[in-house]
Amino acid sequence: MSSPVAATPLSLLSPPYRTLRPVTGGGRQLKLEGRRPGCALVWDMAIGVRQQDVGVVRGRPGGLPLLVVLPPVEDLSRETTLVQLLEEARPQGILPHHGTPSAEDLASVLRQPPEDLGSEVAEYVRWRGIPLDRETGRLVRKIVGLSAELRSVSGLARALYLSRRALGRRFLSRGLPVPSHWLHFSRLLRVAIRLQNSEDSVLSVGYELGYPDGFSLSNQMARLTGHRPSEVRMYLGWEWVLEAWLRQEADTGGLAPELTVEFLVPQGPDVKRRVSLPTARRPDAVQSEKAIG
Repeated sequence: MSSPVAATPLSLLSPPYRTLRPVTGGGRQLKLEGRRPGCALVWDMAIGVRQQDVGVVRGRPGGLPLLVVLPPVEDLSRETTLVQLLEEARPQGILPHHGTPSAEDLASVLRQPPEDLGSEVAEYVRWRGIPLDRETGRLVRKIVGLSAELRSVSGLARALYLSRRALGRRFLSRGLPVPSHWLHFSRLLRVAIRLQNSEDSVLSVGYELGYPDGFSLSNQMARLTGHRPSEVRMYLGWEWVLEAWLRQEADTGGLAPELTVEFLVPQGPDVKRRVSLPTARRPDAVQSEKAIG
């Protein structure tokens, strides 16, 4: 039997998803505990919407998705500012008012795949402070969408009506990971979501999504994200997987240094905070080699 949400607006949900821990230490607690894979921040608005909680929610670390439990309908209709707060907070899931939402209920929401994976990935990248202009954002959404059926950068370039070189130059010139990394990670992200929402084996999921065997899938996932399929099945949610990949890219030079050290994370209109990722190593010799993806 799982425990209900504690009598505090903010709680942490973490593996094995049986209990919720009250957030009493603010942003400091989230930095210490919320960076672990598979954690989620739960905001029960029925208990209260305090200004200090708004700041904690907006300033949560990357990879920590937000699940919001709405207040009763009559309270929601009176609080017109709640809609704006929800838009700024970028929640992964919104639950209707419930007297005692359980950890299992929240975990089931956490594991649900996005309706539009490409748009969610692009939005998350922007939220993490990595600028995507309109056209590059469109390409990211298309790459993630096409990853369900394409396996090669050559096929990707043809589907986007661009040459491999032109596609590579666009991403390289903006300090972003090369197209092949976006494509291969997007395929792995689909694997992670599928593993979390089925009992199928790693081998069968991998084969369905175009991998020759479970060994190749596991090795590529470990190389690009630092985690194995068993971990992405155990630790629910997709944002932490995307965050792990971004950090791997930052650490190996796939992200330009100016995007990895104290870059800006939007938190509502005209409000920003600074976040540090590992310092990138991006040798010039590697850049030109990667340019074609």
